[in-house]
Amino acid sequence: MDVFLTTSTDVAARRPSIAVLPVGSFEQHGSFLPLATDSIVAAAIAESIAQRHNVLVLPPITLSCSHEHAGWPGTVSISHQTLSAMVEDIRASLVASGITRLAIVSGHGGNYVLSNVVQTANAAAPRSMTLFPTRTDWTRARDAARLDSDVHQDMHAGELEVSILLHVCPQAVGADFVNGDHIADERPMLLVHGMAGYTKTGIIGRPSAGTADKGRALLASLAESFDDHLSSLLDER
Repeated sequence: MDVFLTTSTDVAARRPSIAVLPVGSFEQHGSFLPLATDSIVAAAIAESIAQRHNVLVLPPITLSCSHEHAGWPGTVSISHQTLSAMVEDIRASLVASGITRLAIVSGHGGNYVLSNVVQTANAAAPRSMTLFPTRTDWTRARDAARLDSDVHQDMHAGELEVSILLHVCPQAVGADFVNGDHIADERPMLLVHGMAGYTKTGIIGRPSAGTADKGRALLASLAESFDDHLSSLLDER
């Protein structure tokens, strides 16, 4: 179901008990992927979840913490305080409308603050919020899709992101992805130097290995993995 076409009547009829909030970013992804790649990925994961479960999919947050990409044209960031406040405002609005559980679907690894947001929310109201996918969920999906690279090697604009976009939005992938590989497995000072300290193209990973079939398998695995998160949120113990 297209989130932008959902009506209030639809929600009233389905009465979902859980909302899903995709959180992406607007940052450089080299020459062959759009600035909105992380938002597209997060929205695709959320849609895959909605096809399997009765949830309220919210419009994505498309600007977030992309400071490690500063300097590349087009990248826009907000502070972690602003992102936290946005999520909290959304959560409070949902609670006021009767939806007390929120799953955040993160498409951008740099939004570290979301882990703290979820921890804080669950301390105040147990089983009220989850952050998805976890590293375990991603690893399971990579194995299911038989990706060539692992989660550390495939950091940015690599095999995973290219694969998902080739599946859900192939027109957004530039043909030069086949020549975009850049390996930078050692990145000890990433928080100090940002991406620019380890890549000139903005790529770290093997985009050339991406395929639409892998993207389809990734999303299918993630949708299945969400079952565990759903069960945890709905556990009334």
